[in-house]
Amino acid sequence: MVMAARESPVNCRMSHQPDAAALSGAELIADQVARLPARPGVYRMMNAEGDVLYVGKARALKNRVASYAKGGHSNRIARMIAETRTMEFVVTETETEALLLEANLIKQLKPRYNIIFRDDKSFPFILIAEDHAAPQVMKHRGARKRAGSYYGPFASAGAVNQTLNTLQKAFLLRSCSDSVFESRTRPCLLHQIKRCSAPCVGLISPPDYEALVAEAKAFLDGDSKAAQRALSAEMERAAVDLDFERAARLRDRIRALTYVQGSQDVNAEGLQADIFAICCEGGQSCVQVFFYRAGQNWGNAAFFPKHDRDDAPEAILSAFLAQFYDSRDPPALILANETPDQCDLLCEAFSLKSGRRVVIGVPQRGDKKSIVDQAAMNAREALIRRMSESASQERSLVRLAEVLGLETPPRRIEVYDNSHISGANAVGAMIVAGPEGFQKNQYRKFNIRSADLAPGDDFAMMREVLTRRFARLLKEGDEETRPDLVLIDGGKGQVSAAIAALADLGLSPETDGIALVGVAKGRREDSQGDMRVDRTMGATGEQIVLPGREPFLLPPRDPALFFIQRLRDEAHRFAIGAHRAKRKKGLSANPIDEIPGIGAMKKRALLNHFGSAKAVARAKPEDLTAVDGVSPALAQRIYDFFNGG
Repeated sequence: MVMAARESPVNCRMSHQPDAAALSGAELIADQVARLPARPGVYRMMNAEGDVLYVGKARALKNRVASYAKGGHSNRIARMIAETRTMEFVVTETETEALLLEANLIKQLKPRYNIIFRDDKSFPFILIAEDHAAPQVMKHRGARKRAGSYYGPFASAGAVNQTLNTLQKAFLLRSCSDSVFESRTRPCLLHQIKRCSAPCVGLISPPDYEALVAEAKAFLDGDSKAAQRALSAEMERAAVDLDFERAARLRDRIRALTYVQGSQDVNAEGLQADIFAICCEGGQSCVQVFFYRAGQNWGNAAFFPKHDRDDAPEAILSAFLAQFYDSRDPPALILANETPDQCDLLCEAFSLKSGRRVVIGVPQRGDKKSIVDQAAMNAREALIRRMSESASQERSLVRLAEVLGLETPPRRIEVYDNSHISGANAVGAMIVAGPEGFQKNQYRKFNIRSADLAPGDDFAMMREVLTRRFARLLKEGDEETRPDLVLIDGGKGQVSAAIAALADLGLSPETDGIALVGVAKGRREDSQGDMRVDRTMGATGEQIVLPGREPFLLPPRDPALFFIQRLRDEAHRFAIGAHRAKRKKGLSANPIDEIPGIGAMKKRALLNHFGSAKAVARAKPEDLTAVDGVSPALAQRIYDFFNGG
């Protein structure tokens, strides 16, 4: 037994590795039991390669692990036990701490036999930034480093934008950045269309703007009716004073609030909760999540956790909730259509994490039941769509394997494309597809690095991209991300470059199980028998280029044709987007950023003094020292940078 230093919230860590040649599977587990304490903790089961097979938690490690040494397990658990070669244990103070640690480890390690919530996104919030005299309203993702009030989460950027639109119409808060705010000399377009009160140029007094901010906060906190009543009273006073223009502006603000209040499908007044509904069918499941804040539906999202087909909905939901809130703050109320396993333990863990009491409930009647039923209906519809799309995707993969002569349908397809303008801002792109459709969290872009490439040399670019991609694959040894089909957007030249790149790394399409295919624009013969490019491509097919075979066309209505076109178009879209982003960044780049020792403050001081980067480049050292914070040595460095010194 090896005891490590104290970790929070973990008391001790134990690693048991007996003679590997002597024990494995159930025998190994039985050997571990004799040395385990009857205390809460987390255990990990690993195979011969050191890959984590399963992460579990226990109220008493000794009792829980002992259960694996007995018989009567399902086929899945029996396979897991048979593959186990080593185990690791972490002892915790309480079962609650064990639950939190288990969720964290599952998200990090993604063990094969655990229920896994594949979470690759963060939810957006609305931020009213309060580090400025005139607070700004904005969309926010990531760490909460800026001072202000945060409201959320929202299920999507669209839900945030809709609420921001309402805030601008109803409360006229500024959305511009601080730098734009400071540089304004006249109202912007948002003020002209009545979506900003223009505090930047003093068209509203600071106290009146603070009142608008307070009203917006009250609205986001759920008190929208109070704000509406106050606006209505103010509109009536304006009408009595015959100030009809001001009354019309107040009327427009009231309409914005009324729209939000009337857009809710059910009565959720004052509700602050996350709603979870699970639907299981055919060995798959969907968990639909609705976010209700301030009595408003702030959007919903569907998730499809990975699990064994025999897992019960209660167990799936329990594992999902633990992992969902591993990196998020839970609300005080969580509603679900099923009572998750270990519900009391989850409540205790979430309360410990958030520092306030958290309740998980399954409503039986009333408005909350209606909301949960709505979420359950959405979960069912999303799962039906997912299963239908998966079946269609499987048929496409089977047909693709037939067309390309593959032994089995591909499980991971990587599609590569390049994008540039005469060699400038060259970018390579890789997209990934499989039985579940496009896997966008696996997409990658490659900034072309080789300085000796001829401008526009697509073959050399493709060779560089594939060399970098597969060199990293070989280095990391991650078999799960190893493709069994690689599609190249191009003809014989591109395919030859790809084969050469793989050969340099010791890989071969014939011996390493990586099918390599080129997809070129379709061609057909004209009346004189000459070949010409068919600009309607989809009408006649795509030219398929396979190593060692003559290129051939797919029939116009072949399902494999449409599938390949979808893959190629997605790769093209992603490559073009990456190229445009790089080009835009290049256009906005400032040469001053490249000078060593020049930070944001000195850059701003130089630009404010000289007016532009070109003027800085023409300045003499003695002129540069006139800028605050620029020493003679730094002035000489700036001068040398622009003049080749």
